Amino acid sequence: MLGINTYSSNLSDEDIAKGKHRQHVGGAWDEIGRLQVDFLIARGLLPHHRLLDVGCGAMRGGVHAAAYLDAGHYYGIDVNDRLIHAALEVEVPQAGLQTKVPAANLHVTNRFDVPFDTTFDYAIAISLFTHLPLNHVRLCLFKVGQVMKPGSRLFATFFPVPENSPYDVRQRQVHVTTQAERDPFHYRPSELEWAASVGPWVFTYIGDWQHPRGQHMVEFRRT
Repeated sequence: MLGINTYSSNLSDEDIAKGKHRQHVGGAWDEIGRLQVDFLIARGLLPHHRLLDVGCGAMRGGVHAAAYLDAGHYYGIDVNDRLIHAALEVEVPQAGLQTKVPAANLHVTNRFDVPFDTTFDYAIAISLFTHLPLNHVRLCLFKVGQVMKPGSRLFATFFPVPENSPYDVRQRQVHVTTQAERDPFHYRPSELEWAASVGPWVFTYIGDWQHPRGQHMVEFRRT
């Protein structure tokens, strides 16, 4: 999960060696990881495309995406340096992806900086907006919009509430209760559409994509 304050979690090297980072990012490691890349492939992702994983964590989805993409075409950013460490020291070697994911392709940032010398065909943000207040969502969309190719797409998940919901409603989701003002956050689709106005985006609400915890999907297409 990537937010506005770069931080180190309390995951020790021993914790990471034991795989505890997988629970740190919410578990359902194989199910949600595979779901992400299957979704992207169904939406046109090809091996030669370049993918930016926003809030990549320890590469729950990234290991599947990197295995599918050409070498060096997967990139990730995250706020948590220990999760990036877990990706590079455990998940990438365990998946045999050392030649596909150079360490320079993963970056720790607290403001969604994307320092890679390339532009992207696709981007994905899974379980990211669920942890971000709206102005941080806008910052993410602004920064990511600067490195996307015309016609490229960013897919992001969120916890939805109906458009007519009172602003102070507490919404029971599959495993959590969400609110407008604190983590985990929920949004009306129209709020994310408004957030997209900060960048060169066209917003589309996709909705249910079989996420096991009820997160819905939206698309931001770069103009």
